[in-house]
Amino acid sequence: MVERKTQEISRERVMPRPSPWTSGAVLIAALVVGPVLAIVWMAFNPEENVWPHLVSTTLPRYLGNTLILGGAVALLSAMVGAGAAWLVSMYRFPGSRVLQWLLLAPLAIPAYVGAYALVDFLEYSGPVQTGLRTLFGWENARDYWFPEIRSRWAAVLVLTGALFPYVYLLTRQAYRDQSGGVYEVARALGAGPFGRFFRVGLPLARPAIAAGSAIVMMETLADFGTVDFFAVQTLTTGIFTTWLEMGNAGGAAQLAMVILGLVLILTTMEKVSRSRSRFYRLERQQRPVEPIRLHGWQAALATSACVVPFLIGFVLPVAVLGWHALANAEEWLSPGLLTALRHTVVVGGSAAVVTVSAALFLVYGVRMTRASLPRKLLPVTTIGYAAPGAVLAVGILIPLATLDNFLADTVLAVTGFDPGLILTGTAFAMVYAYAVRFFAIAQGAADAAMGRVSPNLPMAARSLGRSAGGALREVYVPLIRGSVGTALLLVFVDSVKELPATLLLRPFNYNTLATRVYEKASLEQIGEAAPAAILVILVGLIAVAFLARANR
Repeated sequence: MVERKTQEISRERVMPRPSPWTSGAVLIAALVVGPVLAIVWMAFNPEENVWPHLVSTTLPRYLGNTLILGGAVALLSAMVGAGAAWLVSMYRFPGSRVLQWLLLAPLAIPAYVGAYALVDFLEYSGPVQTGLRTLFGWENARDYWFPEIRSRWAAVLVLTGALFPYVYLLTRQAYRDQSGGVYEVARALGAGPFGRFFRVGLPLARPAIAAGSAIVMMETLADFGTVDFFAVQTLTTGIFTTWLEMGNAGGAAQLAMVILGLVLILTTMEKVSRSRSRFYRLERQQRPVEPIRLHGWQAALATSACVVPFLIGFVLPVAVLGWHALANAEEWLSPGLLTALRHTVVVGGSAAVVTVSAALFLVYGVRMTRASLPRKLLPVTTIGYAAPGAVLAVGILIPLATLDNFLADTVLAVTGFDPGLILTGTAFAMVYAYAVRFFAIAQGAADAAMGRVSPNLPMAARSLGRSAGGALREVYVPLIRGSVGTALLLVFVDSVKELPATLLLRPFNYNTLATRVYEKASLEQIGEAAPAAILVILVGLIAVAFLARANR
């Protein structure tokens, strides 16, 4: 009897029962990583293998356009973002103090919104060409030459205008963290402005530029609205074509695997480039950089160099869409717009609450458990942010549709009542996609915030009889509510702007602001699309304001 009890005790020590926090953390991590694993499985087990057909026909064009577009946008964004960051950090010129914040404003403009505005501004019936014909007396397009608007170069311009702030933000912070003594030594050794930039500033800021450029390339890979509007066939548009027009989910998953492979290569290259760089602070008390005052033509040139990206990335879209919104004031009371606004608030708000709550549970569960599996899964949950929305839609809709049909058939067989499609016939799939896509934002905010809380506080709460959940509610949440609120806002804003996943996963006749803008603009009804686009921009500006405040 004693020997049996000893064996049971030793077995419990070897195989401890998992706590609810451990089980919950593993479940949340599995739900976040699940869509990516589903893509891998579908890609290697397609019902109809169209990979040889894709390789011999459309894949080279999709891949070539994607690489050219991503490389060009990343290069231009690095040039514009790093150059503007250098100017506002190292010099003082008219408007420099305001421009350092205004250069963040293009983050509020989704790239597809900028595309609609640019085409409306430059097309044949737009104000530019109309003004040229009036000024020079031209009668039609045969009398003059004008570059093709719906082309790859226009897509590069629009995406650069929308995405360069990623490079600018990281690079400006890198310049602000550098020592002013380094540049004083460079000036004493005879280095001029260009010498200080190329031989000192650029090498020191290279990790930040590389990180920002990698983000730009991943956002370019994820874009659908812009490239579709400009008729540039990329891997993302290929997913839509293969899935919706050819009806082949396996082929779409195979194209999604190519995108995931490119994302993996980008992230690996960015980490390797940073791992080989070593920068050390040699001063105990680092002196900040003292900006140099510019005068005359130099000041005018610096102001122009910072104003032009702001005009292209923010002022032009807002001006064009704002004019249309005012000219079509009746559209603000359109039932379709109000319905899209309600759907956007409900779905985006639900996604924000679900995502942040799951991230808090996961991070706290990892801190509470001694098991190694949740700790290993925690970094993997950020993979959703690197996966484009169209890719996640492939990995979510097919498994959910299978599960949905199984549940409906089971309920019908047991009760005789047909519940319909509960998961894919409602906004559930959209909320799930947003949660997976932006889980990294919430997880990062929760992890950083909880890391700033002293471990003594929750330990004191536990010693006073509080449970683990009580310590989370009564200690952690009140102390990190600022970070929680920021995470809720960021997830909500990104959900509002998300287009590819929304297009693929929304129920029938279920519009959000993003899909309403896309549908109306695709039908050349820019006047009806303008109010929804303005609302999307206003939501984005709120996030940019919080971002600017956090980076003062």
